[in-house]
Amino acid sequence: MSGRVLIAGIGNVFLGDDGFGVETVRALSAHPLPDGVEAVDFGVRGVHLAYQLLDGYDTLLLIDATARGGEPGTLYLIEIEIEADGSGDPGSAGPAGPAPGAPALDGHHMSPDAVLALLGTLCAGTGTTPPRRTLVLGCEPACLDEGIGLSAAVTAAVPEAVRMALDLIRTPAPDEAGGPHRELRRTP
Repeated sequence: MSGRVLIAGIGNVFLGDDGFGVETVRALSAHPLPDGVEAVDFGVRGVHLAYQLLDGYDTLLLIDATARGGEPGTLYLIEIEIEADGSGDPGSAGPAGPAPGAPALDGHHMSPDAVLALLGTLCAGTGTTPPRRTLVLGCEPACLDEGIGLSAAVTAAVPEAVRMALDLIRTPAPDEAGGPHRELRRTP
């Protein structure tokens, strides 16, 4: 990947496997990342993610629980087509959005498609452009019930998700051993 890259771990750690994105970004923070790559635990703060993207990223890699009907622990890599104005069809990239009757803009119940829709509105209002490329690295959840901790199948998928993310962002370098370590950054 070229240009600035934002890796965004999203999900609710209080809903079992919905914490997959957060746990994967936490594990990813133990690895050195190339210059221009940020790994951030956004958790349930979708509004913060949308505003962060206004800082100008070439690529967005969302890491999230992604219910698509496969076996729990199955990893998916989904490319989302987003138009220059931020509109587009992100598909079903994450767990169900807010419940019917929930506020339209609730920062704690924003699915990836809601974040990208908000980003489109923000880009139109500020004259900025969304990331050129948006990917979702998702994992099929086993359980999204209240509770802290990932299921065994999703826990087992985290190291492979980290490897996939690293493969996506790394460019060959003569000596990666001396590269700087990037720390996990949490938004306020």
